[in-house]
Amino acid sequence: MSNLSLYLACVLIWGSTWIAITFQLGQVPSELSVAYRFGLGALILFGWCFARKRPLYYGWPEHRGFMLSGILMFGVNYVLVYYSEKFVSSGLVAVLFSTMVFANLFFARIFFRTAMRGEVAVGAVLGVAGIALIFWPEIARFSHGGNALNGLGLGLLSVLTASLGNMVMVQNQRRGVPVVQANAFGMLYGAVAVLGYAALMGMPLDFEATPRYVVSLLYLAVFGSVLAFGAYMTLVRHIGPGPAGYTAVAIPVVALLISTLMESFQWHAITFLGLALCLGGNVLVLRTERSRA
Repeated sequence: MSNLSLYLACVLIWGSTWIAITFQLGQVPSELSVAYRFGLGALILFGWCFARKRPLYYGWPEHRGFMLSGILMFGVNYVLVYYSEKFVSSGLVAVLFSTMVFANLFFARIFFRTAMRGEVAVGAVLGVAGIALIFWPEIARFSHGGNALNGLGLGLLSVLTASLGNMVMVQNQRRGVPVVQANAFGMLYGAVAVLGYAALMGMPLDFEATPRYVVSLLYLAVFGSVLAFGAYMTLVRHIGPGPAGYTAVAIPVVALLISTLMESFQWHAITFLGLALCLGGNVLVLRTERSRA
């Protein structure tokens, strides 16, 4: 695949996974849907590792990292995402998730003492201001902003949790663990942890055998959790992490367009302004980090 094809694959798949999540909401508890999704994703990745004879034997320090990153990234993070989409449209959650660019830089500064330029701070301020403007019509639409504020709060927690998971994954990579193996174990640990939590809470082991649920589950597991990630990592290898990071700018736009068609998301003048500020902040941060690299 060409670099353009890889880029479009990442943007279109990840931009559409947000609406696919809404097809999972309903009869099956969100925790179980998350466990099914990443349990299936882990099986696919382990099968790929076996077929390619990739090493799968690691010590306790590596597994401790797999466990922590899996619980944060593929467990708590996605449970919060599923909860968030019960309150606000999928496109808004996608836009909110684009701020993980800022969260990653913030936590990298704390945990790895990475220097942060002034342009990054400006980009973060623009991004936060944009998110506030985008969410404002949703907040004003509900009485006291209850539903929208719940969705916003859960979405922000999911961003912070995912970013912390990324920090653990960076540490795993510094130990020399390949990304595919790290994700295979991470998805497995995340799925088991969420399944264990569901059992402790007394949730019935439910499954919705409908085309809507099954197809969305397969799409999220195969395309959203395996193929798109493989395309992204290939793109990173071809052009570097800086240019590849610009997928974060296009993904929320695709998600909002899909949300407009399928969820009747309403655009306002303030929405366009907020989206421009949020994406502009992302571009500023990515360009700054790329020039430093």
